Amino acid sequence: MLQNNPTLKSLIDKLWQNFWEGGIANPLTAIEQITYLLFMKRLDDLEAKRERDAEWTGEKYVSRFAGKFNIPGSTESIDKNELRWSVFKHKPADEMLLHVQMKVFPFLKDLTPSPSPNGEGGISPFTKHMANAVFIMPKASLLVSAIHIVEDIFKEIEKDATAGGHAFQDIQGDVYEMLLSEIATAGKNGQFRTPRHIIKLMSELLAPQLGQRIADPACGTGGFLLGAYQYILTDLVRKKDPARLQKDEDGFERAAISAALTQQVKSILDESFVGYDIDTTMVRLGLMNMMMHGIDEPQIDYKDTLSKSYNEDSRYDIIMANPPFTGNIDKGDINEGLKLPTTKTELLFVERIFNMLKMGGTAAVIVPSGVIQNSGKAFEALRKMLIEKTELKAVIAMPSGVFKPYAGVSTAILIFTKGGETNHVWFYGMQTDGYTLDDKRNKIAESDLPDIVSSFKSRNSSPLGEVSEGRRGKYFMVPKKEIVENNYDLNLSTYKEEVYEEVVYEKPEVILGKLENLEKDIEHALQQLKNLL
Repeated sequence: MLQNNPTLKSLIDKLWQNFWEGGIANPLTAIEQITYLLFMKRLDDLEAKRERDAEWTGEKYVSRFAGKFNIPGSTESIDKNELRWSVFKHKPADEMLLHVQMKVFPFLKDLTPSPSPNGEGGISPFTKHMANAVFIMPKASLLVSAIHIVEDIFKEIEKDATAGGHAFQDIQGDVYEMLLSEIATAGKNGQFRTPRHIIKLMSELLAPQLGQRIADPACGTGGFLLGAYQYILTDLVRKKDPARLQKDEDGFERAAISAALTQQVKSILDESFVGYDIDTTMVRLGLMNMMMHGIDEPQIDYKDTLSKSYNEDSRYDIIMANPPFTGNIDKGDINEGLKLPTTKTELLFVERIFNMLKMGGTAAVIVPSGVIQNSGKAFEALRKMLIEKTELKAVIAMPSGVFKPYAGVSTAILIFTKGGETNHVWFYGMQTDGYTLDDKRNKIAESDLPDIVSSFKSRNSSPLGEVSEGRRGKYFMVPKKEIVENNYDLNLSTYKEEVYEEVVYEKPEVILGKLENLEKDIEHALQQLKNLL
């Protein structure tokens, strides 16, 4: 795992520092530019491998770097081989910067999907959303230093893969995740990156399967889609060769997922994941995040799923999401299928997710604490919908520090199945997620995450899923009738039985005696000091 390789961590930190010193201070801009370089390098490496494989097997393969490329805005064309990372990295600094800006990057933006077996191609979401992308490199020296560091990163990945027995693609994916984790500023309208271990938790709770359609209506960099993807591949390894599983840093089982990526599996997965976002930068990062992890043609698109233009209801088996918390949408732009009397995005997104699910489909959604307890009309209407129109399986309350340093808001995970019937709701009060709950978020030994997974899966083993502590413990069941009587309140503290320990105080006369003795001691000490004068 990447956390065990300090060299890779150091190289990534160095790359970030170089961009900062080179004049690119915005983390989103920096990660975008770094991503382009990683993609250029990886594209060249993959094409070289495919060319070698074709030569070995005798199969015909037409490289993406074969033929000529017409340079946009001119009549000039160039041999595509000149656009390879392995070629242009040897050019002089100033010449290389101009070459990458004017030729390599336009070629990258114009990439089309690899031809399918029937010879069909087409415009991929990647090509579509790269149209307005810009390669920003203030000076040639920054490009040169960045290329050298990227080269070192890939060498270290190769070294780690060989020495540690890990798959190159898995380590590469971890590297990209670490790069994304460096984005330490909140986005617009309450958007911020969901911690990776929370994504893994939600994937474990929903257990997506190969062949299911999985979506995120506000996907950001694609973290939830990737979490589902990694769970599916790990599960395939679990079923075929469980001895290859190992515990990761958060206590979850993980395997070298690339080992399960057969061509048949890849073709299914390419059609399995759908994501939308209203930030074009996030869309591009999400696309490349998925591609870095092995999905060649990811389906992430620019779209406002709350708007009138969205019409993909009842299509998905699994939805995982952390939608924006603090936004509002213009009333006139709200999709006609959204019936809640509100413009608040945190409410409308939950209704949108409900609509997107197939009958029998299941969702795990992160919501702010206001959604589960606010007494407003729209808030109560949403909770009533979840209780009356779904099987609301679980409410997992998370401590407020989970999303630091981005935000300190209290949140909960809602898990529900469309079309099911709610009889009881399982509540869990998470106390620790395996990290300190301050801005530093350092790793600690204590974590409720494995217990949440095991307790959730066994929640129906007793009549009410109760433990010996009843409602005094971390988790318990609450019947639907009681929730309805509390105006559909889903706040854990409403139903939790608090334990108060009796504090026994000393009698007043005893306390006064102690105070008198203290006063005598003070007077004695003062007298001793006076005698010294």
